[in-house]
Amino acid sequence: MSNSIKITAGQTSTRTLADLIRAMDGQRATTITYVDGKGEETVRTIEIHNVLTTSKGDIIVRAMCRTRGEMRTFCVEQIKAYTVHRIRFTLPVPAEKEEIPLAHLARTAQELVELELERDYPEPGLTLAA
Repeated sequence: MSNSIKITAGQTSTRTLADLIRAMDGQRATTITYVDGKGEETVRTIEIHNVLTTSKGDIIVRAMCRTRGEMRTFCVEQIKAYTVHRIRFTLPVPAEKEEIPLAHLARTAQELVELELERDYPEPGLTLAA
């Protein structure tokens, strides 16, 4: 994984998710350009600990934010650019206090894609083509 800026509009959401999950698996810090709920763009360096699908179908990232020093939730659709760094995680992870409404838990990019396909196309036996 390179240390260059990836613009999410220039790639598929599957590619973005795969890169973020690889960063999580490798415990690599990731700098994101994120548009918050107020429409303001911020740049944060985060340590991704989970990628989840909410009950509404949104894909979210749970990560320690190095700016705030606490666990934060980022909607993947709001991440406009990201860079995965070589530097490892440094922040301690506090115990989760809030309950996030989840439809399913996916531990890999393949599981996440399969869950999304199952939700959108409930026909049995539908798989992602290689």
